[in-house]
Amino acid sequence: MKYAANSGLNMDVDIARIQVLSKTLDQRAEDPSIGDRVLAKSGLSRSDIAPPATAYSAHKEALFVRYACDALNDITFSASAGLGFRSSSSLTAYISKYSRDLKQVVENSSRFHGMIDPALYFSLRVSGNFASIEADWKDASFARYHRRTEFLIFAALARIRSLTQTSFFPIEIRFQHEVGEARKEFQKLAGFPVSFGAERLEIILTLSSLDLPVPTYDPSLREHLLSYGDRVQAKSDQPAQKLRAQVEGLITRSMPGAIIQADDAASNLGMSPRTFARRLNNEGTSYREIVEDLRCDLAQTFITNGMPLSEIAYSLGYADQPAFSTAFKRWTGQAPSTFRTRLEP
Repeated sequence: MKYAANSGLNMDVDIARIQVLSKTLDQRAEDPSIGDRVLAKSGLSRSDIAPPATAYSAHKEALFVRYACDALNDITFSASAGLGFRSSSSLTAYISKYSRDLKQVVENSSRFHGMIDPALYFSLRVSGNFASIEADWKDASFARYHRRTEFLIFAALARIRSLTQTSFFPIEIRFQHEVGEARKEFQKLAGFPVSFGAERLEIILTLSSLDLPVPTYDPSLREHLLSYGDRVQAKSDQPAQKLRAQVEGLITRSMPGAIIQADDAASNLGMSPRTFARRLNNEGTSYREIVEDLRCDLAQTFITNGMPLSEIAYSLGYADQPAFSTAFKRWTGQAPSTFRTRLEP
């Protein structure tokens, strides 16, 4: 048995994910060259995602799903591809395969979250008459990649179905970002309630579903893999996030509305303004540049999501829509309305 163990908070994820994404894009695209173009735009090639490769960059994954959705002009592509993610060769996938039931799957996934994804970790919350698989940001700079978030949550649902060998349906899936009228498309794809603009990123399920058995349960293999997983985690090198990623997380969490000021960001991170500026400079950037890059990136995502321009202006901390439109034209060379029109079929 061969499995890929992605260690700690590095930025690599299971290669099986991009293989599913790439295959789904190839099947959906009318032009066979689209897959190669999206890979290249994301900084990848066919050889990068073919055996013997076992892992690839989470950031490149985020770019791939974004560009794939754009290429197909289908905001639900990543969610649809996630529903096709049914198998994996990662260590955590094997631990899940030999777990007793869905509750144990979630608990073990939470235990080894560092091997699953560098941006999110999952935890189980039981409250009243329902349970919730909650996803929390450990690197909030990834919160801007809405399509990747949708892919991961729907992929989690697909893995639950595969592991339990059932057509499991949750009560609801909740996302923190907004997609405007596109929520109807996600609802149609899912076949159950999907909410946006929620307080938490989570999958809501019945208490009884936690008892869903995993038919491949093997206690001896599970214990062996749990022991191995503990050793991998103990040895794994967990590099600190770059300061830029921490700053992007602070800015993202301060939205919608006023953007956190540089001095406040420095204080939040336990630095003086001068040290803060110097460390950013050492990374080749500045606070203003980070804010502008993040605003530009989110603005395009929000427009793609179908948000009204007035709401986008407020969310990004602009005094009014004209101020936002001026900034957007400076970033992209076109007005927001022109950018939106270009996206329409």
